[in-house]
Order: sequence, then structure tokens, then C-alpha cells
Amino acid sequence: MSIRERQKKPYFGLTGGWLTFWITIACATDMTLFGYDQGVFSGVVITDDFLKLHNLEGDSKTKVLSTVTAIYDIGCFLGAIVAFTIGERLGRKKSILVGTTIMAIGTVIKAASYSLPQMFVGRIILGIGNGINTATAPIWQTETAQARWRGRLVMLEMLMNIAGFSLSNWINYGLSFVGGGFAWRFPIAFQFIFIFILYATVPWLPESPRWLLQHGRDAEAIEVMACIEAKPIDDPYVVTQRKEIEYSIQYERDNAVSWRDLLLCRTSNNEGDTKALRRLILGAGTQFIQQFEGINIMSYYLPTVLIKYVGLSNQMARLLAACNSISYFFFTCFSIPLIERWGRRGLMLFSTAGQCFCFLIITVLLRYAGPGVEGTKFAMASIAFFFLYYPAFGVGMLGIPWLYPTEISSLPMRTKGAAVATATNWLTNFVIVEITPIGIQNIGWKFWIVWTVFNAAFLPVIYFFYPETANRTLEDLDAYYRTNPPLIVTGDPDAISAKRPLKYIQHEEEELRKTAKGEGVRVDHVEMEVGKST
Repeated sequence: MSIRERQKKPYFGLTGGWLTFWITIACATDMTLFGYDQGVFSGVVITDDFLKLHNLEGDSKTKVLSTVTAIYDIGCFLGAIVAFTIGERLGRKKSILVGTTIMAIGTVIKAASYSLPQMFVGRIILGIGNGINTATAPIWQTETAQARWRGRLVMLEMLMNIAGFSLSNWINYGLSFVGGGFAWRFPIAFQFIFIFILYATVPWLPESPRWLLQHGRDAEAIEVMACIEAKPIDDPYVVTQRKEIEYSIQYERDNAVSWRDLLLCRTSNNEGDTKALRRLILGAGTQFIQQFEGINIMSYYLPTVLIKYVGLSNQMARLLAACNSISYFFFTCFSIPLIERWGRRGLMLFSTAGQCFCFLIITVLLRYAGPGVEGTKFAMASIAFFFLYYPAFGVGMLGIPWLYPTEISSLPMRTKGAAVATATNWLTNFVIVEITPIGIQNIGWKFWIVWTVFNAAFLPVIYFFYPETANRTLEDLDAYYRTNPPLIVTGDPDAISAKRPLKYIQHEEEELRKTAKGEGVRVDHVEMEVGKST
């Protein structure tokens, strides 16, 4: 292929797996920036130059310092609301570019900060940009990925989130030996590496074909679908997928429920009800469950806990936190091959049960920890279960709450559903970050009982109320909710199976045969395409 011919082709001539690869690079960079941004400030706020410059030294400034840290979550919450209100009009790509630009502005303000108000403003602006990006990138990946790759790719993005988190921990640890403003300004400014990658990739990549079809840009949508599938635009598989998406869009429009009726539970119970409110709650519920299973107690305060309860030195606590981030990253890798094999339900149940076990053992060990030889042994033994908690969380509840809301929501509700779920994450995140120091200080080891109980309580919620979304097309899930399914899903084997239900395979085969009949395509070719899609 000549250079001129290649230039005429969209997306630099990339199709199929290579095009998906570059979309994944962009989305994974977005999530790496998210993880880095979350972890970097924990090292900044204990740097002497930063504390002195912003007048945050001494115990009397602890509350202000805590607010500076937590205000980022409020910015992220506001960003998710922005994505909720304008994201559907802008599209997936433009939303990410807007969010990235806002993050760039916030990064400059923070890295150049010489006053506490300036740092407050920078934290909020940075959070707004991150809130927009984290509400949008998983949708973009979900709507452009083939069904068999969708879960793995989103889990890969969350793996890169942990890579960013780990990188920030090690940069903070290394610069803890460096004095002056460089020790905290450089880690903040380093975020521009990820921002530049986003600017270099997002603009030339394809928009979501589902968003394009919803907004009447049919020719662009068909071209994108053909490029993603590496097929001609008139291929029966591409034509069938377009028809399925168009049917779901029209069905939702014909049976749309206003936000007022949705929030007041005025949805109908007839066959036209697509259970928008139920799907919204299920999606946002995964983020609520994630936060109240205790991850940000560990992420924000693990060094504090190791110093206070285990009796480690400041430097050793920092080193263990950095080492823990490596094991966190390593064990999270297992989620990628398991996400489709075990399904979303299976991994959420396994992950939650593992976290519950870790908190239970931590509670018992810290109950008997204290001064003396025996107390020290119990305290040191708890370190293993603090470390074990992260693999338990990473294998399931790390990524699924970011994936599930984008799958369970219908197309017209997908941006809103993901934004509400992301807003739920940041709001509950803020609550956890605020109450943890108070709980640790006031009730000691009993604080860990609370999180043991929360994890135990969430197990039946996941088991009875959450349908499986693995190995299904997004249109399969729309079809499922058009049947007016019961609230408790365990009575329907198709609703909880990690494999794609036979009825959806048969429906797709039938539609492909109808399309292929007029195109003169062999039946075995049609069956092969259905098999590949599942």
C-alpha cells in the first residue's frame, strides 16, 4: 500500500486488532494518569518544603491538610456531574480531550503553587478533569470493543491504573531523600507525560459507533464498525450489528422515561419498560460497594496504620507501602484472563469474600496487638493480611465497578449511568477518606469490625440482585431487560451464566442468515462470524 493510499484511509489505515490496540492505549493512559494522580499527593503532603511553604506544619494544621487532600474527590465528583450533563452531547472523544485539558490546567496550578488557596484551586480543577475522564474512558472502550474482548480490555485499563499508582509510590519514595521544592513539584509535573500521550492519540482515533448512530451520523458509524471488525461496510456481520444497535436506540426512544419520572419511580410495568432506574442503581451500586468494602482506607492510610498499629518506622512503612503496590499490580494481572471465564458476578463474589476474610483476621490480630513480645507478634502477623487484601480487591472489585455500569446501562442511558456511577465513587470516596482518621483514633481496633461487616453484607446483595454481563453484546443486555425480568436474578440460569445464553446466539444467527441471504454469503461463513463474536 502506497503512502498516498494509506493517507486516504481513516485512522492511518489501521483496522481490527490494531485499531482496538490504539484505542486501548489511549484509555489505558487515561486510567494510568488516574492512578498516578491518586497516589502522588500522599507523598507530597509529607514533604517538609511543601508543608512549610503552604503553612501546613504542626498538629493544628492536620484538619486543613486533610481537607486539601480530600477536596480532590469533590472536584472529581463535580467532573462526573459535568460528564453527566454535557458528555452525551460532546461525544466520547471530545469529552476526554476536554477533561485532559482541564487536568493540564490543574497540574500547572499545583506544580507552580506558592500558597494554600492556589493549591486548593489546583486540586479542585485537577479533580474536575479527572472526573470527566474516568466517567468517559470506560464507555469509549466498551462501545468500541468486540464482546469477547470488552471485559479484558477494561480490566487491563484498571491494571494500568495500579501501574500509575505504583509508579507514584516509588517516585515519592525515591524523592523522599531529596530536599527542596523539587521533591514535590516534579512528581506533580510528571503527570504531563500521560497528558501528552492522550493529546497524541485521542484526536485521530474513532468515535464510538453507538454514539454516532444515536446522533444520526450513520455513515461515520458504519465506517467505524467496519474498521473495528476489519470487514467491508456491506459485510453481513457489520450490517446486522448496525441493525441491532439501531433497534435498541429506537426502542429506548419509544419507551423513554423522563428524569423526573425515573427519580420518582414513575416507570411503567408494561413491556415497554426497559428498567432504566434498576439498571442505573445496579451500575452505581457497584461503585458504592467498592468504596464501602474499604479500599481507600488502605490506599490513603496504609503507612499510617503500619506506624500506629504495627509500630513500624516512618521509612519502613513507606517502603512497605511501595512494595505492596508491586504485589498489588502483579496479582491484579490475574483479573484479565478470569474476567470472561468467571464472569462479573463470580469475580465480585470471590473478591468480596477475600476482602471480608482479610478484614476479619486483621480485626482479630489487632485486637491482641500491643506492647510486649506477644502483642508485637500479633501486630507483625497482621502485615500479611494487609498485603493479602490488595490481591483480593484487585482480582475483582478494582475493575468491575468501572466496567459494569457501562455494560448494564442502555445506550441512551450509558453516559448518564457511567457518570452517576463515577459520581457515586467519588462522593463515597470522600466520605471514607474523611471518616477513617477519626475512626482509627476514636475506636481503635473495633474500627475494622465495621468493614468486615460491610463486606459480609454485600455478598448476598451481589448474589441475588446482579445479573451477569460477561460474554454478551450490549444489545443482548437490552433484550434481557425488555423481557421485564424479576428483581432477584438467581431463578434464571441465563441471567447468571458466565457463558452467552443460547437464545442470544440463535437470534444473532437468524439475523445474520437473513442479511446474508440477500448478499449471497455462505451459511458456514455466517456461523463462523457468530462463533467469533462469542
